[in-house]
Amino acid sequence: MDKLETIYQFNKGLLQRLSIDYQEWQHEPILDFITDEKVAKQLGWTGTHSKSLFLKLKGAGYALLLTDKDSRLDAKSIKAITGKRPSIVDDNEMTKAIGCMPGAVCPFGLPSHIPIIVDRGLLSVKELLYTPGKPDVTIGLPSSRLMDILHALENPIIEM
Repeated sequence: MDKLETIYQFNKGLLQRLSIDYQEWQHEPILDFITDEKVAKQLGWTGTHSKSLFLKLKGAGYALLLTDKDSRLDAKSIKAITGKRPSIVDDNEMTKAIGCMPGAVCPFGLPSHIPIIVDRGLLSVKELLYTPGKPDVTIGLPSSRLMDILHALENPIIEM
């Protein structure tokens, strides 16, 4: 099984194990925001699109920022939380570290030593959409279950 399939299967298993009701869509690969918006319109999505930014923390490894697709990296806030200056990891390094494709980073199923920094704003939306590793699949789930998912992971979780 390839890495993307492994990430996808991990996500499906996690959602089923936690009895989370979710929707899943198959579509053309989404690797950029233009395609994301086009597919969202075609499929009638109403949920909030998440964005997972894979970060390098100066001198301290990696972290993943899970936020909404319209938010920008707030480096000052990340540094205040982690004590380290963040930068976005280049595509090759990211793929090597976590196996995801650029533009389709999955927030769940990362190596357990990578902290996940969660934008608390995601908890106030009704439905959250994310890519489960495969760029041609999107999952929608109630954002009220986001913390259940995160706490089921071995990764350190940091709320922002």
